[in-house]
Amino acid sequence: MILGNNYVTPIQQLGEKFNNNNLFMKREDLIPFSFGGNKVRKALLFFQDFIEKDANCIVTYGASSSNHCRIIANIASANKIPCFIICPSESSYQTTNKKMVELFGASIIHCSISKVSDTINKQINELIADGYKPYFIEGGGHGNIGTQAYVKVFEEILEYEKTSQMQFDYIFHASGTGTTQAGLICGKLLSNDEKKIVGISNARKNPYGSKVILESVNDYMVKVDRPPIDYSQIIFIDDYILDGYGTYNHSVLEIIKKILITEGIPLDSTYTGKAFWGMTEYIQQNNIINKNILFIHTGGTPLFFNVLEEL
Repeated sequence: MILGNNYVTPIQQLGEKFNNNNLFMKREDLIPFSFGGNKVRKALLFFQDFIEKDANCIVTYGASSSNHCRIIANIASANKIPCFIICPSESSYQTTNKKMVELFGASIIHCSISKVSDTINKQINELIADGYKPYFIEGGGHGNIGTQAYVKVFEEILEYEKTSQMQFDYIFHASGTGTTQAGLICGKLLSNDEKKIVGISNARKNPYGSKVILESVNDYMVKVDRPPIDYSQIIFIDDYILDGYGTYNHSVLEIIKKILITEGIPLDSTYTGKAFWGMTEYIQQNNIINKNILFIHTGGTPLFFNVLEEL
């Protein structure tokens, strides 16, 4: 059984300066399982809970380009655990992630977005009736377990600052279902840190996007016996979602191409490339200058190859 969450991923300084800021990248994509990424960190903790609950099959959901579904399906396959993935028909198209989910032998159940909740419940009830003990993971690894994974990452960042004797002023990352950002914010609150954490949305709009993150933060803070926060401490930017999840433009492709050529780092058009482009736009529009900025590469490397021919 693949267990643990003990990976410490490297932070590297990039050669490029954006608006005269020093730019660094935390390479979560280098976690050594299934192309890495934030979804691996979360999934490993969920699978620990899976064992503690004595479950014997997995149910989760996500789009065909979902890194979360790829990771869950891969861990399940590696450990011979039946895996069932609910996939909205509206976002079901061929991607490298979808191909790998199929390769891992997960059972994919398609339904309309409006019927996702009912389909999940139906699948779980059928599995129970067949004698299974299903374990459900929300899409994207949402929930306190997913949040905990990125509290730990914030602690890693603080340790890097201590060792390198420098401080980050900003942390940017792609923000989707919200637990990565929630974990970073909780880590910041628990350590009384002052740096700004900026989530660049890849799909959700405000106020819903901020609301989900706030709820995740406060769920976790209550769990650890700390006071809740309000919206003033959530920076969730929805200015760069374009036409929604999975969409991109020429500028996103150009930034992906530039970072690949100059740094040797693959970004993708659904998550990291889109967020990196959004970050550079945000930096310019808000006149952020002479700061130390950390971008968290949250993974998605297989999706890089979906747009390779367009670069």
